[in-house]
Amino acid sequence: MSNPTDTPRSLLNPIDNFAPRHLGPRPADVEQMLEILEVSSLDELIEQTIPDSIRLAAPLHLPPARTESEVIADLRELAGMNQVYRSFIGMGYANCLVPPVIQRNILENPGWYTQYTPYQAEIAQGRLEALLNFQTMVSDLTGMTIANASLLDEGTAAAEAMTLCQRAMPRKSTANTFFVSDLCHPQTIALVQTRAEALGIEVVVGDYTQYDFSQTTFGVLLQYPATGGAILDYEPFCRQAHEAGALVVIAADLLALTLLRPPGEFGADVVVGNSQRFGVPLGYGGPHAAFMATKDEHKRLMPGRLVGVSKDTTGKPALRLALQTREQHIRRDKATSNICTNQGLLALRATVYLSLLGPQGLREVGELSCRKAHYAAEQLADAGLSLAFDRPFFKEFTIKSRDVAATMALAREAGFDIGPDCQRVGGLPQDGILVAVTERRTRDEIDGLAGACRVG
Repeated sequence: MSNPTDTPRSLLNPIDNFAPRHLGPRPADVEQMLEILEVSSLDELIEQTIPDSIRLAAPLHLPPARTESEVIADLRELAGMNQVYRSFIGMGYANCLVPPVIQRNILENPGWYTQYTPYQAEIAQGRLEALLNFQTMVSDLTGMTIANASLLDEGTAAAEAMTLCQRAMPRKSTANTFFVSDLCHPQTIALVQTRAEALGIEVVVGDYTQYDFSQTTFGVLLQYPATGGAILDYEPFCRQAHEAGALVVIAADLLALTLLRPPGEFGADVVVGNSQRFGVPLGYGGPHAAFMATKDEHKRLMPGRLVGVSKDTTGKPALRLALQTREQHIRRDKATSNICTNQGLLALRATVYLSLLGPQGLREVGELSCRKAHYAAEQLADAGLSLAFDRPFFKEFTIKSRDVAATMALAREAGFDIGPDCQRVGGLPQDGILVAVTERRTRDEIDGLAGACRVG
């Protein structure tokens, strides 16, 4: 038996390498292919096929390759540095419960996410049926006639709604102004402004109660509930917008619509938002399937995918993508939109969540979130942090603090995330802090937050 000290170090290296499983053919296969190509090496093949002008003269400066077990160990060490807080942050996102049946059977099932588009025959009809159900759910909750199922997030959907409103104007219209309420989520406002700049659209951000439509305005965007949590009556403003010839876009919280009056009943022409609230994890900000719902007269102006019911060659019911022109996929400069994505998997999760709970169960989740939010507001008020407004709210509200930074620091020290502070959000008091409560937050957590933030 050889002396252990004489064992070459290379023989001690782990053998669970990525390369043999992920980086192409084995050495014997390479030799066979080189022989067929009549070249002596891969270097010679590269020299014959890749021009010198685009080849690096020196090798890449990369660290030594690591094995799979080494990488996983490093990732676990990195993950161990995370500090997990109980989230009371909202502003368009909700730390909601993800039912285990969705976690196991969709979120962790590669059978659903290995297909890039809904066209694959293996699951095409099943996935299209789920998307059709998603569209139906959105239409029912928003009170609109038709909905799509492929937008990226709420901000993107709002920007798409802006361009839809402009396309819906009469051809002779010179209106080029889009008004955005300063009570919309700041990330939505920023995205709309960015998209508008490239299109030459003038965006005006301000107090919707003071906007007089003296500028030729083709559309307006309102948040429902507002980013600070208040539930506002937009019906008079919607009438004012329509009298001025402008269309109304409402960015809505889908779960709130289980309890609130749907936008389609008070004058909305387009309703947008995201469906993350329906059993989809936060995912560090995305991806989350957004939605757009509108009236029937605007259906051919909608971007993205719409699933429709048709018949196959034998006359049986079949599902297909509908109302899409060739330009949407080929002539990009003529397309309705170039930034729509395939969010079918995320829409599928939201649809299964609805199917799992049913309409009554979904309403119960909304009612529970609302009750917990009002309980949290009461506890924080007892702790010396009063509400910043006296309007009704759903699951988000704004509290006032004499020292915003200190209050947020106390919450974080106790393991709670609240905010952001309202100094970064237009239309809200500078001494305010946003708080959002979902069905996931327990009574003990709410009491703990109030205790940590207690004044004096």
